Amino acid sequence: MMKCLWIFLPALLLVSGLATVLADESTPEHVCETKNGTSCEECLRNVTCLWCIKTELCVTYPVQTILPPHSLCPLDDARWGLCWMNFQTLIITLSVLGAVLIIAVLVCMFCCCKCENFGSKRFEAKMERQANKTKTKQEERRAEMNQRHQEIRQKYGLSGPNPYARFS
Repeated sequence: MMKCLWIFLPALLLVSGLATVLADESTPEHVCETKNGTSCEECLRNVTCLWCIKTELCVTYPVQTILPPHSLCPLDDARWGLCWMNFQTLIITLSVLGAVLIIAVLVCMFCCCKCENFGSKRFEAKMERQANKTKTKQEERRAEMNQRHQEIRQKYGLSGPNPYARFS
């Protein structure tokens, strides 16, 4: 169980780090607007800025709406982080990477749980072998006991036909 928890720790740290970065609004709101009329590279030097190719405007990224509204800039014309990748492609890429990460975590959890079950199956097999060995020894002792009883009956003449059988 502890192995499975260690898998979630890096994922939790990654999510909390992303939340901290996205929640950081310490820069003034109109820093990006001063970069209007410059290039995409100049605008995107500041992480809080969004470049729109269609209007060639540098605007502050609207963190309240997560995705920039279409009225501000269409997703296929919006650039954030990289000038050569549009926002739509960035979202799809990050979604695929997130899905791969989630699947990898689930596969690791499955493998950890399966390995734990594999160990318990080995333990069960060992216990079953031990029970079979005990049962075999018990049957051998029972057979020896019956043989001893048979020898005692022969010694005292009780092994022959029952003398009272003819009365029944």
